[in-house]
Amino acid sequence: MSQQQKTSPAYTILLLILAGESVFILPFVLQRIFRTTFLESFAISQSELGSCFSIYGLVALVSYLFGGPLADKFRPHILMSIALMLTALGGFYLASYPTLANLHVLYGFWGFTTIFLFWAAMIKATRIWGGQSKQGIAFGFLDGGRGLVAALFGSVGVLVFSAFITKDIELTSVLERKVAFKQVITYTSFAVCVVSILVFFFLRKLNTSEEKQIQIGIDKPKTLTLANFKTVMQFKAVWLLMIIILCAYYGYKMTDLFSQYAEQVMNYNKIEAAKVGTSLLYMRPIIGVVIGILADRTRASLWIVIGFLLMLVTSGIFASGIINDSATLLFILSIGTMALGVYSARVLYFATLEESKIPLALTGIAVGFISIVGYTPDIFAGPLMGYFLDKNPGALGLQHSFGIMMLFSLVGLVAAFWLYRHSKSTTN
Repeated sequence: MSQQQKTSPAYTILLLILAGESVFILPFVLQRIFRTTFLESFAISQSELGSCFSIYGLVALVSYLFGGPLADKFRPHILMSIALMLTALGGFYLASYPTLANLHVLYGFWGFTTIFLFWAAMIKATRIWGGQSKQGIAFGFLDGGRGLVAALFGSVGVLVFSAFITKDIELTSVLERKVAFKQVITYTSFAVCVVSILVFFFLRKLNTSEEKQIQIGIDKPKTLTLANFKTVMQFKAVWLLMIIILCAYYGYKMTDLFSQYAEQVMNYNKIEAAKVGTSLLYMRPIIGVVIGILADRTRASLWIVIGFLLMLVTSGIFASGIINDSATLLFILSIGTMALGVYSARVLYFATLEESKIPLALTGIAVGFISIVGYTPDIFAGPLMGYFLDKNPGALGLQHSFGIMMLFSLVGLVAAFWLYRHSKSTTN
């Protein structure tokens, strides 16, 4: 058992989970659940929303590179609490309904707060908590728990939105829905502020344990040097993880479209469509914990292979166009299976760091280096989906979008199988 596991309070992982998703609620989760409401409230198109994500991704690209070494040198509770508070302040500004140009600035700001200050610190803390033998459970708890937090935020958001709609949703004007959605943004921003305060005061114990590991020589902090990058680049798993995360993250981005699919193809109303997006989030904690336990008993890389296989099959079903408003059961089964595949891959890709024998002391730099390529869908996924959705509104645009996902799933499947064989050979 690792030093971290012996000394950290039980609530450490719970607080990491709460913080780990709260920081992304405002930039991503709200528009995933309320996508059409978000678009009409800000009077922007799919492509314009995609451009906001591109700005976020460009800033994040640089932030991944320098945020990794930062996480290896500074205390997590300070970095994470500052990131949460700044992100929340951005949320209060979002509630003022800024122009598209200012939305670009805001998403660039969020790219800095959520990635440079937050991301690598969270990943490293989770890896330490999991030790050598419980990486699957550690990252399963983290991602699954984050899914539950997102689902709870989404459910509360739907309740707040519904509370400020005084008549049938189909009879309301854009202005009335805009006023209701403003309340959702404001309440969410207040909640993220509260999480920031909790992290600052109650995540201090993590620092004590981490410092003890540094003192006994388990985890000496690394700096951003050419020699350290050369060391990281020698690991074959690092390059494979870049491809795996890129493809899996693109698949995760595609879950943004489920609420829109429910509304435009299945003919659900806006509240029913939002509930579809929220219900999927409740699958994430179950999948995360179960897949994490299974991964520790077998191999994390094996379940990533299975995840991509499920993504490939279900994206093909959606791309074929056979799911329409008369195929409700197939719609439910398909989004459930796709969610199983997406979340399985997403839960475990960083759990393979231990399986691939990447040293703990290089975690921050490795995560930053892998993320430079792995999370580039933040830059191109939004504009790519927006192009197809704006060019062919409705079912056809959605089919084309899922067709692109098929290609990413196939590439990810090949890379994941290669990683599985590589990690198996290194262990043997």
